[in-house]
Amino acid sequence: MSSQENILVIKFSALGDFIMCFAAFSAIRYYHPQAKITLLTTKPFRAMAEKSGWFDEIIVDNKPGFFDIGGWMKLRAQLRAGNYVRVYDLQTNDRSGFYSRLFFPGPYPEWVGKIASAKFKVGGAAWEKLHAWDMRRAELRAAGIPETPFPDLTWLDADISKFNLPERFVLICAGAAPTRPRKRWTAAGYAEVCKYLLAQNITPVLIGADSEKEINAEIKKLAPESYDLTNLTDLFNIAALARRAAGAIGNDTGPMHLIAVAGCPALSLFSNDSSPAHSRPMGERTAFLQHDNLNGLHADEVIKEILLR
Repeated sequence: MSSQENILVIKFSALGDFIMCFAAFSAIRYYHPQAKITLLTTKPFRAMAEKSGWFDEIIVDNKPGFFDIGGWMKLRAQLRAGNYVRVYDLQTNDRSGFYSRLFFPGPYPEWVGKIASAKFKVGGAAWEKLHAWDMRRAELRAAGIPETPFPDLTWLDADISKFNLPERFVLICAGAAPTRPRKRWTAAGYAEVCKYLLAQNITPVLIGADSEKEINAEIKKLAPESYDLTNLTDLFNIAALARRAAGAIGNDTGPMHLIAVAGCPALSLFSNDSSPAHSRPMGERTAFLQHDNLNGLHADEVIKEILLR
């Protein structure tokens, strides 16, 4: 490929899935150093994508509905105007695959992904069983990118002095997707862990958004000396907290992936609602516990697996 050509990367999805593409984003940038690389993503990830330095342009996909003809025409015009010679489809679902049709009547870019017409094709039962990081590595290898190392994430930081935290603290990430309650451990369980940490002179710090407000309030009620930062942190704050925390404990949720890649020792709790073989957080030092039903997970089991630095 010519170094001056245009490349499109597609990745929207959820926070954890986006973070598990960091190595792929970095590798694409490394192997196409002079190309103009555009990311098609959704609004929550724009700030991270811009700060990363991996992309020259960000297109926010508003994901038009089926009958939103105007939305589809606008997206088609944006894609065709990019004059892309290659598309790295790192979403590899039906929607992103459909976007290949928006280039009609051509010219069509080289497609890296699962669609039948892809020049560099991945898929199949064995590929689907890989961990998400390894799925992307396999996809890039198919397109001629042999190495996908863990990227430099020094840009993923922020000033957190406003929180006035003690020197030694552990992040508690008690949330998960509201639509998947089986991924959440109990407030009582987390409170017992918080009490244990406090007895070790380690301050638990509760993080989360609106959907975690209730469970964090319950944990705080049971373990009052915990710090509650619910609704006070953005993604950069969470990464900065993780860089400075002694450890982190949480459910299978996006922020735990962010915490792990920031280098924090992270223990993730899984029910049978998701698979650690496919989606456990990856970082310098991580571990996970899986229990079919997290309601039956005892605090003692979690406490003995806590990772600290």
